[in-house]
Amino acid sequence: MPGQRKFKLRRIDETRWEIPMVGGMRVPGLIFSDSSLLPDIEKDNSCEQVYNVAHLPGIVSYSIALPDIHWGYGFPIGGVAAFDLDDGVVSPGGVGYDINCGVRLATTGLTRKDVIPRIKELVDSLYSTIPSGLGSTGKIRLNRKALSEVVKSGAGWAVKQGMGDASDLEHIEDHGSLTGAESASISERAFERGKDQLGTLGSGNHFVEIGFISEIFESEVAQAWGLFPDQATLMIHSGSRGFGYQICDEFLARMIKNISKERIELPDRQLACTKISSPLAREYLSAMAGAANFAFANRQILMNLVKETWEVSMGLSPGKLGLSLLYDVSHNIAKIEDHVVNGKKVKLCVHRKGATRALPPFHPLLPGRYLKSGQPVLIPGDMGRCSFILVGAQGAMDQTFGSACHGAGRVLSRNDALQRTKGRFIEQELQDRNIYARSAGRKTMREEFPEAYKDVVSVVNVVQKAGLARKVASIKPLGVIKG
Repeated sequence: MPGQRKFKLRRIDETRWEIPMVGGMRVPGLIFSDSSLLPDIEKDNSCEQVYNVAHLPGIVSYSIALPDIHWGYGFPIGGVAAFDLDDGVVSPGGVGYDINCGVRLATTGLTRKDVIPRIKELVDSLYSTIPSGLGSTGKIRLNRKALSEVVKSGAGWAVKQGMGDASDLEHIEDHGSLTGAESASISERAFERGKDQLGTLGSGNHFVEIGFISEIFESEVAQAWGLFPDQATLMIHSGSRGFGYQICDEFLARMIKNISKERIELPDRQLACTKISSPLAREYLSAMAGAANFAFANRQILMNLVKETWEVSMGLSPGKLGLSLLYDVSHNIAKIEDHVVNGKKVKLCVHRKGATRALPPFHPLLPGRYLKSGQPVLIPGDMGRCSFILVGAQGAMDQTFGSACHGAGRVLSRNDALQRTKGRFIEQELQDRNIYARSAGRKTMREEFPEAYKDVVSVVNVVQKAGLARKVASIKPLGVIKG
């Protein structure tokens, strides 16, 4: 529970709340929510974290929280903060331990009716094929040289190995490879942890989900993207595994030691940071980009594993399955981007932690397929209700540095979820909803039971009302494997 606050939230309108500047805040806080979601947001210390982030040197405009906000390490999950390149800082807590945890969505030529009769067999096959759970390892074993190529090339490395098509790269944020990644910035321990984790799902909220398009909200955009009612879909949520975790952990330790040297005063040591202009910042951003590229490659490999398994388990040709990548977006990342602040175009280091990029139509970073419509924004919900496909809108560029929420957001801690589900068999409860699920352990299913998350419908409605992105379609789950 939050302690005595140093601030009071001030309502701006039906979707925005402000933390006015008090004490050492350099900018106000801005929380996107409505009155129905706010009580849950105020249950933990995430609002205090928005307040704390506003104290960081060089922060621009606002310390921002999106409607899926919940407590995290240093920065809240669902947080966005941008820093100028002269006086600003970079903070590993503003990216998170699972660097480039992200989600990708692929469509198929199949319908719900094609999949339902074989969903149990398909999910069982996927569970047998894809290593999942804490510390899981896969069949791909890489030496330092090969893993350095992954660090540099990201998803492109996987495509060169025959795991996907070159056209996939056009449908991945930054074409599946952040620039500036250097293996020299990454420790031997990180390489050791990552050498056999490509093509693995991981633990916790990571998943592979087979679903179907349950509703279409914008028919013109949906048609342009090849979406149709009852269409079978694939959604993958995973990240950089132990490789990224090790990188974050090591740089946090170094920055904590470095705080006094740079004379940076922090309200919370978890906000450990360094000036963007410093050699340590350049080293961190280089290593972070390498971990991000590892994650892009990981999701590319996972999609290829699903494709091969799906074809075999249902006896389909590649043409009949018709698996096609719609988009792949990062959730935990810090990037140098161009934004307009006070009418002037400037370069900023934008931290998105539990937030996804949401570019509007005709943004220069969009591939041709999405230039007129805007970027697909993928918002997974929970494994029992639904997820959403949105499209980026100009309001995101005006208010949130081109960002939208990344999911429903937890409303219960993992411990609280375990307490709530004592004696319950979540797999059976999901089957009663016609959803077949497998996981590496029953504890994971209990921690991840649907009601541990906010209702994603409410979260997405705030995003739409605020003008950050618009609903295109919703997806309901049929089968899922969890870490």
